[in-house]
Amino acid sequence: MNLQTFRENAWNGLWKQNTGLVQLLGLCPILAVSTSVVNAVSLGLATVVVMAVSNFAVASLRNFIPYEIRIPVFILIIAALTTVVDLAFNAYLHDLYLVLGIFIPLIVTNCIVLARVEAYAAKNDPVASTVDGIMMGLGLVWLLGVLGGIRELVGSGTLFSGIEMVIPGLSPLSVFGDDYPGFLIGVLPPGAFFALGCLIALSNRIRMRAAAGKPARPASDSEGPAPASAAP
Repeated sequence: MNLQTFRENAWNGLWKQNTGLVQLLGLCPILAVSTSVVNAVSLGLATVVVMAVSNFAVASLRNFIPYEIRIPVFILIIAALTTVVDLAFNAYLHDLYLVLGIFIPLIVTNCIVLARVEAYAAKNDPVASTVDGIMMGLGLVWLLGVLGGIRELVGSGTLFSGIEMVIPGLSPLSVFGDDYPGFLIGVLPPGAFFALGCLIALSNRIRMRAAAGKPARPASDSEGPAPASAAP
C-alpha cells in the first residue's frame, strides 16, 4: 500500500465517508451508548478492534472463500472476534462491561463492520484493508466521542463520567458545578436524535462551503475548443 492509498483511506474513514455522518450506518449503538464520553468511546474502540482484525482476516482469506457463502463466512469471522472482545471486556473492564451490556455482542450485527468487509476487505490486500478498518472505526470513535460529550454536558453538566471504570482513581469533570440541575432530554433517546441531527447539519454545511470554495476545473484539451458563438 502506497502513501496515496493510505491518505485516501484515512480521509474517507475520518471524514469523507464517515459511517455516522455520511453513510448513517450503525445508528442503534451510536444513539444508544452515547450518553457519556466514556461509554461512547469505549464501544467505538471495541468496534475498531473488530473492524481492523476482521478486515485483515477476510482480505487474507478472500481467495479461498467461495463467493456463494461469503456472507456467512464473514459473519462467522466477525462473531468470533466480537466474542473475544466481549470476553476481554468482561475480564479486564467488568464494570464498564456491565454498563455497555448487550451492545458489545451486537457489534456482530453492526452494519458498519459487515459493510466494510464486503465493500473493501473482500476486494483488496490485507494491509490496505486493515488500514481501512482502523480509519473507518476511528471515524466512528470521534463521532461517538463528540456526540457523547454533547449529551453528557447538556444532560448532567459533566464530562468523562464513569472514567473510574477505565482508569481507577480518576474522577469526572464537573463543568457547570454541583448546582447544575441537568437537562434530562440530553441523556434520553430524543436528545441523541437532536444532537446527531445537529452534527449532520454542521457536517453538511462544512462540506457545502468547501465545495463552493473550490475553483472550477478548467476544460481539458480532450474536450475540444469551445463552440464559437453564432454570428448576429
